[in-house]
Amino acid sequence: MTALDLLHADASFPQRARAKGCDTFGPVGPAIVTGLDWRNLSIRTLLGGRERQNYPASDMIFPPPSIISLISREMTLHPGDLIACGTSLGALPMRAGMVVEVAIDGVGVLRNRMAGG
Repeated sequence: MTALDLLHADASFPQRARAKGCDTFGPVGPAIVTGLDWRNLSIRTLLGGRERQNYPASDMIFPPPSIISLISREMTLHPGDLIACGTSLGALPMRAGMVVEVAIDGVGVLRNRMAGG
């Protein structure tokens, strides 16, 4: 999630960490699963029960091995570290109290209610 109002609160300094760091913005789960082939996974996002995204992981701009290689040039990565990669097109602004669900076959569904509602 991104709080666009916070991202652009200071026009001279768009701050992604501030805009992505609010309470309830970084849920993880429902499980960390091993042995899946990421190229065969699809990610679905529902907002208030309405499907807003449905795309194959194989559409990623950079494949996970490349992301890991690039990031590890700048920092040490350890087993269990998480790398947030962003999302596809189609998400809409959320309001307080709305529920977003992210479903990945073979992993499960993560449900999160936006704070404030």
